[in-house]
Order: sequence, then structure tokens, then C-alpha cells
Amino acid sequence: MPTNLTALAIDTDRANFQLGNEVSHVALATFVRNLTTPNIYDSNHATDVRARTPRQIDELLAEHERQFQHCNHRRFDVDFRTPPEFVARLALEGGFAREDGLLLLLEGELLGPPPMPCDIRPVASPADWDAFWELMWQDWSEHHARMGRPPKEDVARQMWRSKQAKQPPVQYWMAYEGERPVGYFNSWQGVNGVGQVEDLFVDPAYRKRGYARALIHHTVAKSHKNGAGPIVIAADPTDTPKHIYAGMGWRPVAILSKMQKVLEAA
Repeated sequence: MPTNLTALAIDTDRANFQLGNEVSHVALATFVRNLTTPNIYDSNHATDVRARTPRQIDELLAEHERQFQHCNHRRFDVDFRTPPEFVARLALEGGFAREDGLLLLLEGELLGPPPMPCDIRPVASPADWDAFWELMWQDWSEHHARMGRPPKEDVARQMWRSKQAKQPPVQYWMAYEGERPVGYFNSWQGVNGVGQVEDLFVDPAYRKRGYARALIHHTVAKSHKNGAGPIVIAADPTDTPKHIYAGMGWRPVAILSKMQKVLEAA
């Protein structure tokens, strides 16, 4: 059985998605919505679903349609606490693709050698956010290249704005080589004593030089300093960073799934 700490870790990850967005609790679910970033799935979805009976599920699906008329997608986040009757209903409805995420939890200190000395600065000023955009666009383009899809700058700009809307309480950090930003990560004290670090990226030209490890150590230390105990990190279960995190002391605790449907253009 999942432990209470696992549930708290999931709660922190779910709460992170809510930052900077409208949040409402209705129809036995939590709705996360942002009218200014309609193409960002993380900012427009439903989670914490408790609807179980056919009538409850009908009401939830109707509310979901009402809440997300501004989007061309529909998304529900599910985990081990989601009623199986609801997940089965989505399968019956059809059109929902399942994307799994791996949630890992760090208890105690990071393992392995200490990080190299590194110049890491908070993202604070408009100029910092402009520099952050240049790195984020690299990250965005690389991600879409792996999926075989062209990146869309207008959607990337929405994602950039959604990251800014999280800060504070999230704090973004950039690593520098001289005066050149070469990577970023963020820290957050989280909820219920469980913190989170996420969104790691290093410029491909500067990889394997210790910047990722330095950013990880820096953000974990900041989360602890701000009151967090255990630290959550999320990873793509099909990609290699999960092994890096496991080697540094994170242990896998849950699979979180996004049930997503893209609507046909009118």
C-alpha cells in the first residue's frame, strides 16, 4: 500500500501545477484554469477527482467542458487515489491518451560527490527572464525535436509566462559560465513539509561539466532552508534523467498519469 508520505508527495506535485492559476473545487474535482495560457496543459486541467457514480461522473464531465471551452484540449490528472470507475469511464469515452510521469522522493541528504563550485543566481529581473527565455526556447525546441514536432513560439511564450506566474513562491535559478546563463532549475518549499525541485535544463554545449549536479544541490538546499523536509522530483519514465536522480538518492514512489485529449479543429 502507498504510504501517507507518498500521498503527501503527490499533493505537492499537484499543488505545484496550481500555482499562478485559477483553482476551483466543484463537481467532486479540482479545476486548474488559466484563460491567458489556453495551450498549456499544466495550467488547464482537472485533478483530485472523487466522482465515482455514473451521475457524479456525468456532472464532472459536463463541468469539465464548461471550464475549458477556451482550450483545444481536455486533461484529467489521475493517481492511485482516483476512483477506478472514473478512469474506466474515460476509457469508454475514448480519445484520451495516457502519459505517465514518475514521481521520486528524496529523504535526507543527496548522495554522491559534492558539486563543483558554480555561479548560481536567482532569476529576478526582467532581463533575467529574457535570458531565461533564450534557454527555455532551446529546451522547448529540443523537446519537440524528440517528439518529431515543430516547436511553436506562441505556445512556448505561454509556457514562459506560466513559469513567471509561479514565482513566488517557486524560485527559478540560473547557472552561469562567466556572464553567460547555461542552465536553470527551480526550488519550492512545497506543502505539508514536502518540497519540490523541477524543470532542469542545461545548454547542450555545456553538458557533462557539472552544472546539472550543481543546480540540483543548490535547489535542494534552498528548499530545505525554506522549511521542506523530503523533496519531490518528477521524471519522464522513458528518459535517462530518472537514473541520475536515483543515483543521487531519490527513490520512486508513484506513477502519475495525465489523461489527455486533443480536440479536432472546427
